[in-house]
Amino acid sequence: MDGDKERQKTLHKLMAAYASRDVAVAFSGGVDSALLLKAAVLYGRKQGSQVYAITASTELHPLGDEGLAAKVAGEMGAIHHVLRLKELEQAGIQDNPKDRCYRCKKYLFQKIMETASRLGAGTVLEGTNADDLLAYRPGLKALKELGIKSPLMEAGLTKEQVRALAKEQGISVASRPSAPCLATRFPYGTCLTPEKLRQAELGEEALKAFGLYNVRLRIHGEIARIEVDPAYMEKLLGHREEVARRLKELGLLYITLDLEGFRSGSMDVGMDAGMDIRCFLSGVGGQEDAPSELLQYGNSE
Repeated sequence: MDGDKERQKTLHKLMAAYASRDVAVAFSGGVDSALLLKAAVLYGRKQGSQVYAITASTELHPLGDEGLAAKVAGEMGAIHHVLRLKELEQAGIQDNPKDRCYRCKKYLFQKIMETASRLGAGTVLEGTNADDLLAYRPGLKALKELGIKSPLMEAGLTKEQVRALAKEQGISVASRPSAPCLATRFPYGTCLTPEKLRQAELGEEALKAFGLYNVRLRIHGEIARIEVDPAYMEKLLGHREEVARRLKELGLLYITLDLEGFRSGSMDVGMDAGMDIRCFLSGVGGQEDAPSELLQYGNSE
């Protein structure tokens, strides 16, 4: 518990410093960026600075995300800007390359930085948390190269701690499941099209309608591989025929349930997360300033 309080203090100290001048938050509408935005607005008001929430709306994100982000930014009292971008073509990720996350982050954050600069915000914040450093995240390299700040990671806050803080502060999306970009539903090397991305989005919407929480619809050609939390498998199987029918209506021929259950980054099996972590930490105040837990993760082999 003491460690939790220290991390919270560190986060508030960081946010007070970042919001001492006009600042921009890369804002998806998820719990991580919402907690950052809440803190930025709080300290911005105290110090007389403007806080901008900048949302990137692209083909790789569900259509409803933009509206949700606008709603949450309004609840916070932030000035909200939406960038509508053609990411598949402009970021060079049509073939879903293994460094997709790097190319994507580099492109999106360059655009966010351009907007922030026009608004007079010299610093851009984003919501990487400590748990994100345990997975394959090539995008961390792009954040380092561009000088983007990640206060949750700097404070050593995990996803669970972020959710707890968001709940304490009454943030409406505190319990919202994580929603990574739709390209993560396809194997690397898949030719991505807006139609395929919408197929994944509509398929997951259909699955969530059965009351499931964490859901991923991984699409391997004509095969659908459904990931849900193990506790929800029986519930899903109770609707087996309807689930199969709905997914087949979207053009999927074979409908399967992954017996390992939901797990973030299941398409990244075999990827080396450690190299990305060490690279990222070396650009965030130096490894000597990083939380010990993160250094342990980053140095694992």
